[in-house]
Amino acid sequence: MRAAVLLLVPLALPLAAQQPLSAFEEAKARALLRTQLSCLGCHELDGDGGRTAPSLTSVGGRRPAAYIRAIVEDPQRAAPGVAMPLATMPATTRDLVIRFLSRDARPGSVVPPLSAGLPVAARADAAALYARWCANCHGATGRGDGPNAKYLPVRPAVHASEAQMRDRPDDSLYDAIAGGGAVMGKSARMPAFGETLSRGEIRSLVAWVRTLCKCEGPAWSRSARSKS
Repeated sequence: MRAAVLLLVPLALPLAAQQPLSAFEEAKARALLRTQLSCLGCHELDGDGGRTAPSLTSVGGRRPAAYIRAIVEDPQRAAPGVAMPLATMPATTRDLVIRFLSRDARPGSVVPPLSAGLPVAARADAAALYARWCANCHGATGRGDGPNAKYLPVRPAVHASEAQMRDRPDDSLYDAIAGGGAVMGKSARMPAFGETLSRGEIRSLVAWVRTLCKCEGPAWSRSARSKS
């Protein structure tokens, strides 16, 4: 029994031994969240950001540090089915963000392993995927008027607009959904879904955007696609 107890002690140490943030680290974390990461597309921090996900301003008072780490590192494992994609970022950035969000949190206990997400049979169709992952910003019918749109520094793309969508090849739409806005030179608050949705689901979202705009991409992209 004593040996088992000794083996458990190291598991609790990382949660209890979090180093306090320096003033520079806290300022860096705030700057990253506001300008380079997608978190504030849905979450609010000190009055800035979306309102369709829990506030980050006081998260340390509501959640233990163990939960904050788990939900940032793998949202679908920590809370299966939660409408939160895995944010892609360097490991050092992820650790800094976790420490920043956990700075006022109690250590808490180690979060038990949970289900790794929805089974394939429970995956939604394109319309339901769009309603779940896109409509909060882009609007239920793709008009760029979702409940979060007014809180974003850049208006979301209007997927129902033929004028906006007809010049964008399917590959660009796919890359924006998979890689997020920043990699496409767009707003960093558009999250990346490539680590959360399957390739087939992303392709189905691209096809759904085409139904919203009632248009196809440029002719050159359609002919290239047809030959592949």
